[in-house]
Amino acid sequence: MVERLVVTTGRQGLFEFTDQIQALVKHSGLEQGLCTLCIQHTSASLIIQENADPSARVDLENWLNRLVPEHDPLYTHTMEGADDMPAHIKSMLTASSLSIPVIDQQLALGVWQGVYCWEHRHSSKQRTIIVHLGP
Repeated sequence: MVERLVVTTGRQGLFEFTDQIQALVKHSGLEQGLCTLCIQHTSASLIIQENADPSARVDLENWLNRLVPEHDPLYTHTMEGADDMPAHIKSMLTASSLSIPVIDQQLALGVWQGVYCWEHRHSSKQRTIIVHLGP
């Protein structure tokens, strides 16, 4: 089963969509298998991260923004704004796809884990994620 999932981001940052993926797993009827996710963008990414304490997300966002700052004089790809080239680098440093086992119609995530779309641009976007569920 292959589905397209759209995640709307409101700003730069982490947006959890674990529940939407889990609903697709339930709907598919897949008992055991693999859920593969692929984001169809080069300025956003996918991660599995803690979903209990929001300060963890804030720390991750702040750390990555410090690691990959805007307005670096080395950037030549600047026509789409100061946040564009850093967004591409951040996407490269994180992940464009994830694989999560499915066991008993449940994503095999840990107690404090959630699946996130990480928006690296400042403006709100519609991010398309391909979800493949199979044995």
